[in-house]
Amino acid sequence: MAHAAPTTGGMRTTAVRTRAPDIFSARTHRIAQWTTAVVLGLVYGYWTAANNRSGGPVTGWNLLLGFVSAIVFAALYLGIHAMAPRMRRELHAVLWAAFAGCAFGFMYSQTDASVLRSIGMSLIVAGGFFVALFYRYYTHEDAAGHRIR
Repeated sequence: MAHAAPTTGGMRTTAVRTRAPDIFSARTHRIAQWTTAVVLGLVYGYWTAANNRSGGPVTGWNLLLGFVSAIVFAALYLGIHAMAPRMRRELHAVLWAAFAGCAFGFMYSQTDASVLRSIGMSLIVAGGFFVALFYRYYTHEDAAGHRIR
């Protein structure tokens, strides 16, 4: 009876991790990035204006607050989205956590809560974001800080 000769290193698997093919063009990804920023900004602006008016009537100043909040949120989101991937994982997580904490803190301050409560709540939100994002970036990078794709 014939047997296979043993090889060095034991049984090897040749399973190679490959990414799913990217079927969209760079232009489509760019449009999706801008669309995401605009939609998130509009939702944030509406939510901020709704918190500010506390169920009262919609006024011109309320609309202005909503649109300015939407524009600032979208601009900061796009800026951080462009800048953050070039940073190390610690700064990457801190940047997104600071953005989330500040955005939440401003929105929470529109509910007529005290300044200390707004700061405390935004620090809690930023801390939660930092823990979750640092864990994600830490598990998706090698020891040299290069992203594993």
